[in-house]
Order: sequence, then structure tokens, then C-alpha cells
Amino acid sequence: MKNNIISLFTGAGGLDLGFKKAGFDITWANEFDHTIWKTFERNFPETALNKKSIVDIKSNEIPSADGIIGGPPCQSWSEAGAQRGFGDSRGKVFLEYIRILKDKQPLFFLAENVSGMLHKRHSDALDRIILDFNSAGYTINHTLLNTKYFNVPQDRKRVIFIGYHQKMNKKFEFPVSNSTPTLRDTIWNLKESVEPANMKNKTKGNLLEIPNHEYFIGNYSTIYMSRNRVRSWDEQSYTIQASGRHAPIHPQAPKMTFVEKNKRVFVKGKEHLYRRLSVRECARIQTFPDNFIFYYENVNDGYKMVGNAVPVNFAEILANAILRDISDYKEGNA
Repeated sequence: MKNNIISLFTGAGGLDLGFKKAGFDITWANEFDHTIWKTFERNFPETALNKKSIVDIKSNEIPSADGIIGGPPCQSWSEAGAQRGFGDSRGKVFLEYIRILKDKQPLFFLAENVSGMLHKRHSDALDRIILDFNSAGYTINHTLLNTKYFNVPQDRKRVIFIGYHQKMNKKFEFPVSNSTPTLRDTIWNLKESVEPANMKNKTKGNLLEIPNHEYFIGNYSTIYMSRNRVRSWDEQSYTIQASGRHAPIHPQAPKMTFVEKNKRVFVKGKEHLYRRLSVRECARIQTFPDNFIFYYENVNDGYKMVGNAVPVNFAEILANAILRDISDYKEGNA
């Protein structure tokens, strides 16, 4: 029995790959950012990729499916940003997600966003989103999850909304997991063959022995140096950001020395050990397999694709739980 899904705000496809590993077929996807297209098309050759802005896509252009998945842009809700929410055009595209959901009426949907969405200043917007999901015909469950408990070696808190069509007469129950892999488990064997990016952070491309195993070069900002950026081998990584400049430091380095409030420095005499994690190391931490290759000219675009993705293992655990529920529903209504 096939279970087809469509993917919105697809990015490089971390969420998609998790659902694919669980047994779903991604038949159609939408991504507007041209720097991502080659990566998605090379890794998902079986999926039709629509490249228009979501605001320009009519619902009748989108095929019917059992589910809709996607993470609308998160910058408008970010704790590190201005938190404009619906006051920003990137926040308003969440409403486009709801518009398509309302028109297509799949059995389920999953939407992912940053923890900043739960900030009290966004409480009215959050209430509106949940009301809109309900009005579209869905029973909603949403919660804040840390991916480090879901077979992902990374502290990464995200809000997950999962809705089942009301005709299923069921509410999604979030699975419980306590699998916490470490950096040692994940990137230890990548210690060698790493390369700095070329000048102006251009990629070395095919010259790399391991695809994407190159790291962003350049100075560290005072903001970056305001706190420790090193996690040890037996810990989980800090959150992988969508920016090479803000990538965590490799665990080969000792933790940074506290000087005063909002100021730390690299340990004297050990400065050579401090480098940013490579694109491939970040991809491993986001639980992408090594045969998932990222294509880019600017190394920062590689970090952006990896950092904006939903960790694959996390997505797969959620997808497996959803698959069980919709399979039971389909069998009961065959």
C-alpha cells in the first residue's frame, strides 16, 4: 500500500529523507531557493520539484497525497532574531501552508518550526495557527522536542505540529525516545582529510577526498566569542546553524576560557586546534548519510542547507509513528 506525501518548504530534504526511510513516497516538492535545487534533484531524482514561490502556486497545481510535510521559514520566529512572527512576510507564509492544507485535505500533516514560536509575544499568533489547523479539519497535537533524545547527536529544540484529519478520529501521540548518540559516535572517523575552504569561502569541490568535508574560514565575531562554542567528544553538539560563520568548533579543541561576562578566548597555545566543523561533519550531526551529497559553489550555502534541515533520524522516528496510524486507518476503511 503506497503512502504518498508532498513536501513544502523542502530545503535540502532532511525531513523528506526521514519520511522516505520510513516508507513514504515523496511525489512532489516545492523549493524556491535556487541554491538548493541541484542538491535536492540529485538526491531525490524520483520527486517532481516545483521551483516557484509558494504564494504563486495554486492548490490545483499540487497533486493529492496522504500527507503534507514541511517547515515554513523560521527566521520570523527565531529567538535570536527580531521575532516579528506574522509581522514579517516570512512568517505569513505559514498561512500559505494552511491554505494548501485546507484545499488538499490529506490524512495528515507535519509542520516544524523553531522554539521561538512558543515565546509569549507570539501567543496570539500561535493560537491563530492552531485554530486555523482545526478549522481546516484537523485534530492537532504540538510540542517542543529536543532532537538529542531522538537518535540525533545534537541539542536542537524544535516545535512540531502534527495533525490528523478529523475523519480519522485520532490524535497523534508523540513517541518517546532516549537514544542520545555523541560526537564521538558520529564524527570521530572524520578527523582526517578535512580541508579549509578556498579563498572567499569558495568550495574545493571535486578536489576533496570526502565530499563536503571542508570548513568555513575567517575571523570569529565578538558575538561568537561571547560564549563557549566547544562541545567535547562525549557530548552532543550545539545546534547546527544555517551559517558557516556560526558553526560550532570541532571537539578536538579544549573548551574556551572564560575572561569576563560575554567574553571568552581560545586556550593559549592550543589555538591551532580551533576550527569550525566542516559541512560534512555538520551533515553527520544532522544525521544525513554520507552518500547524500550537497552541491554548492559558496561553502556557506552548504552550511545553510544542512543547518536549515530537519535531522533525518528525528524525522524518521516521527514518520514511523505516523505511518502506523494512517496504515491502521486505511486498513480499517479498505
